[in-house]
Amino acid sequence: MFLRSRNRLGRAATVALVGAGLIATAGTAFAAPGAPAAPGSIYGSDSISSLGSISSPVAAGTRSYLVITAPNDTAGAKTAVGTNGGSVFASYDAIGVIVAHSAAADFASKMRTVTGVQQVGASRTSDVPAEATNPAIPPAPAQVTPTTSETARVDMTQIGADKAWAVNTGSSAVTVGVLDTGVDDQHYDLKANFDATKSASCAYGKLDTRAGSWRDTGSHGTHVAGTIAAAKNGKGMVGVAPGVKIASVRIAENPSGLFFPENTICAFVFAGDKGFDVTNNSYYTDPWLFNCPDNADQAAILEGVKRAQQYAEGKGVLNVSAAGNEDYNLASKSSDSTSPNDSTPANRTISNNCLSVPGELPGMVSVSSINSSNVKSSFSNYGTGKIAVAAPGDNVYSTVPGGKYGAKSGTSMASPHVAGVAALLVSVNPTATLADLRSKLATQADDLTCSDSRCSGTTALNNFYGEGRVDALAAVSDGGTTPPPTGTVFENTADVSIPDAGAAVYSNIVVSGVTGNAPATLKVDVNIVHTWRGDLVIDLIAPDGTAYRLKASSSNDSADNVIATYTVNASTEVANGTWKLKVQDVARYDTGHINSWKLTF
Repeated sequence: MFLRSRNRLGRAATVALVGAGLIATAGTAFAAPGAPAAPGSIYGSDSISSLGSISSPVAAGTRSYLVITAPNDTAGAKTAVGTNGGSVFASYDAIGVIVAHSAAADFASKMRTVTGVQQVGASRTSDVPAEATNPAIPPAPAQVTPTTSETARVDMTQIGADKAWAVNTGSSAVTVGVLDTGVDDQHYDLKANFDATKSASCAYGKLDTRAGSWRDTGSHGTHVAGTIAAAKNGKGMVGVAPGVKIASVRIAENPSGLFFPENTICAFVFAGDKGFDVTNNSYYTDPWLFNCPDNADQAAILEGVKRAQQYAEGKGVLNVSAAGNEDYNLASKSSDSTSPNDSTPANRTISNNCLSVPGELPGMVSVSSINSSNVKSSFSNYGTGKIAVAAPGDNVYSTVPGGKYGAKSGTSMASPHVAGVAALLVSVNPTATLADLRSKLATQADDLTCSDSRCSGTTALNNFYGEGRVDALAAVSDGGTTPPPTGTVFENTADVSIPDAGAAVYSNIVVSGVTGNAPATLKVDVNIVHTWRGDLVIDLIAPDGTAYRLKASSSNDSADNVIATYTVNASTEVANGTWKLKVQDVARYDTGHINSWKLTF
């Protein structure tokens, strides 16, 4: 069952709640890593305000605005916000985006004359809700333990995920952020893979790191999370990459369920700062289905969201998005009758310069939906140059809050299949660049033939399916030709903080049951989150205390994070015993933590 064909992404999805006897609709959301900031603080160069600095009620008529400046040059604009009848609600200094609230009708026009201000635009056509200054923590749903066994589902067999699991289920060092309505972190099939320390809420445009802020206010985000990484535990269902971690960044507001630009901006910046590997974005940014650059408000939305998305990419995040549920040719735009969806929609003429964000932004991996017959879903958007790959999105069975399961349809359901495959790619290629990952998704995809007269292009590349149906088996095994790994793996996923210019820290792995000595090709997989990896010296310490240098410090290496596989000749070492990863930060100003590491014998 579908709602109106020209409705927002999340609301075209339907879910049949198992055992509940009802049909419900839902929206979308995201997730990320990191420790909470102190209330009211700007933490580091990340420049994300934490909820708590504003607690006064919202005055009637208050609107939200994006004030755009040059990156790291927001001070003057912040002062001007106050002198022109507004207040700074949040600020993302690294990308030059301020979220301001004002009830003054002339606020935008005055701010556009301020020196250093590049653009100003209202981010919504409705008043800022009262919940913005004091949002409630979504309640934790009562849980039931599933009794049904895992079954082979058509969406997973279509993309070869059932075969991929025999090769590689994904690494716990890989995190996929679910930017959506939130995620039920206590669901039986999700709790083992959920990372609450890297989850938060960005609803209303301000970071909220309180425990539970990431919970689902509908069911959409939980459904997306299950498709990505539901555990392979014998019950319920299995996600594409059941071995990876998921985090939730809730961007849907409550009770409206809408995803406003400031929320999306907050989420992308958070994703970048916290080192997500992949994000899934099964939504479009409200209130405009398409944002047109010749409109001052929408131009500011385009610029603000683009900067945030590019910021995340600059930190190594691959962003995957749903193409939309309007059965619309995105390469031939002419009209929009659904916007703005937070007040009174009106018919308007648009052009191809008008974009749905974040899905149509450069760098996004946009996903169309296919049904079980490998044909474009009736609702799926399409367009030449608009679709990267396709994935199953019809009647997808996945997790919903409370330990339950249900079926939903939409490109919202197709996108997390691709996010899961991308997570598998990162798992087996931890040093791959974003260009590498996009290329692999494209070249490994299975070609799909055009299915109706609106489809144009070749079987290898067309406007319905892009490069084709995503392939999970190819992602982990070069098309199925590589045999499953035979080594024994030992892993430690506990976070260990690395003090700035401080003493060395250690993370231990106890190895047992391995006969004889370690191999001459001992694999050491390291995942460290750090804002200047050149500061780090990394050693592997054998059980007898012998140190093997993995990485030296380098004052010239300013990149973030250490995600690498090292090969060590440890053939003189007895395998069994306590192995240690030793990490020391030898320079000032940057910090991080050991995210995970593993040994493969």
